[in-house]
Amino acid sequence: MILLGIDYGAQRTGVAVCDPMGILASPVGVLHGSSLKKIAAEIAGIAKEHRAEKIILGLPLRTDGTRGDKAQVCERFAQLLRTATGLPVELWDERFTTVEAHRALHASGKRAKAHKPIVDAVAAVILLQSYLDR
Repeated sequence: MILLGIDYGAQRTGVAVCDPMGILASPVGVLHGSSLKKIAAEIAGIAKEHRAEKIILGLPLRTDGTRGDKAQVCERFAQLLRTATGLPVELWDERFTTVEAHRALHASGKRAKAHKPIVDAVAAVILLQSYLDR
């Protein structure tokens, strides 16, 4: 089953996809903008292009596991994605994925300035890979 992983952010949204066997997540890219409807429409196009069957959307829980304002935005975004794509959307705990993405980029030798354009795609990969590994 081909899945899309989405790391939604107020300005940048990372997108990842897995292989048909559901083993390995890979980056697709980063979408820019703050309009939930526009981002949902762009993701619908990506989902169609990759023949995705399900979307895994990062749920930004607080460190204590409770849902705050950002989680509520993602829950609304999940509904927009369901409507725009016609696909099931599962919310998945994304705590610390961006921190892990920065660490991975730093460990690979990327300078901190080079992180910004790609960190959200890497976070989406980490999010989707954690879902696949569960």
